Amino acid sequence: MLDREGYRPNVGIILCNAKNEVFWGKRIREHSWQFPQGGIKRGESPEEAMYRELYEEVGLRPEHVRILGRTKGWLRYEVPTQWIKREWRGSYKGQKQIWFLLRLVGRDNDVSLRATSKPEFDAWRWNDYWVPLDAVIEFKRGVYDQALKELVRFLETDRHGGRGRRAGASSVAVASVGEGESCE
Repeated sequence: MLDREGYRPNVGIILCNAKNEVFWGKRIREHSWQFPQGGIKRGESPEEAMYRELYEEVGLRPEHVRILGRTKGWLRYEVPTQWIKREWRGSYKGQKQIWFLLRLVGRDNDVSLRATSKPEFDAWRWNDYWVPLDAVIEFKRGVYDQALKELVRFLETDRHGGRGRRAGASSVAVASVGEGESCE
């Protein structure tokens, strides 16, 4: 599903633990790290897509997280032509994303990279909120920078306001998951 300008509607997820470290997933069989993200299906709201993608990619359910904030509007990035499938060239430009900032209210061992039959990540770790943007694939860096800057204000509000469900999460990092293993 593309909009008139050639952008695919998508959600991005910045998941924070109690120390305001962010979840960083390693793409399966690749050496690239990123935040969870995924497309919005027809008839699905951005929030519904976020919860679906959170489960599909990280194995977390709504009761494991609390929404701290979301971007006001769409953030866009263009995908370089060499990364676009031939049949999409000419009509597909890239992604437009609504980004969500979530607080993990569950435990680290609630994360399961193998929750579905098509895992996206084979390892994960907690990283500083201001994750080194040079670790992100170049064409996504601007959107990551925009999302982190727009959403950081919600961390301070949450730290002092502490609304919602139980706070706190373990900060034990899981360094890697081998093929066929999970973080459970």
